[in-house]
Amino acid sequence: HPTETLGALASVLSIWVVTGALVYLAAARIISNDYEIEARAMLATSAGAVGVNLVMAHILHQTPTGCGVGGPPRRDCRLPPAQPGSASVRAAFVHVVGDLLQSLGVLTAAAIIYAKPQYKIADPISTLFFSVFVLGSTITILRDVLRVLMEGAPRGLEFDTVKATLLGVSGVQSTHDLHLWALTLGQPALSAHVAIDAGADPELVLRDATAQLRARFGVTCCTLQVERYQEE
Repeated sequence: HPTETLGALASVLSIWVVTGALVYLAAARIISNDYEIEARAMLATSAGAVGVNLVMAHILHQTPTGCGVGGPPRRDCRLPPAQPGSASVRAAFVHVVGDLLQSLGVLTAAAIIYAKPQYKIADPISTLFFSVFVLGSTITILRDVLRVLMEGAPRGLEFDTVKATLLGVSGVQSTHDLHLWALTLGQPALSAHVAIDAGADPELVLRDATAQLRARFGVTCCTLQVERYQEE
């Protein structure tokens, strides 16, 4: 789990570094205006890059995420609709989308320069323009990765909703010390104390509560401590 999250963070940071370098070079070209561009080679290379990135984006978009990655899907693998999938796959997809945007920018600039060589400034301008979109595409994945690293509450899980679900289990009178955090982007974790009626079966309550948490919220990693309810 930590390796996946750190890999996603490294992917996002690499996008920032490369984009920063491109922005610096583009700004330097605009200031100096001392450069030559081979429009034909630029057009062919960027067109090929767009094609490759489109194929890669399609492959990554079809890649299953969440639990069961790398193997056959499991019937008990359920993620709530609001939960994102694998951090590494999402980061790779964002990386490819960033490359695709840059390639489209280069292709557009190449077409302009090929038709009108005197407009060679279109190359650095397009780089600056599309760099904004590339950086913007990384914000969501970066926020989710930091949420995991800081052990924040999973996106899409409401504390009150989870608490109400536990209180709705037959035999449960109260719950306390409820904690929610994300192990990965698609794997929430939970721990809580549940106080049950004197006549309730602890094993049955535990099994029912665990099943409801899995079915409703996709919580496959949960620790529930069952105790007898005592009025204060």
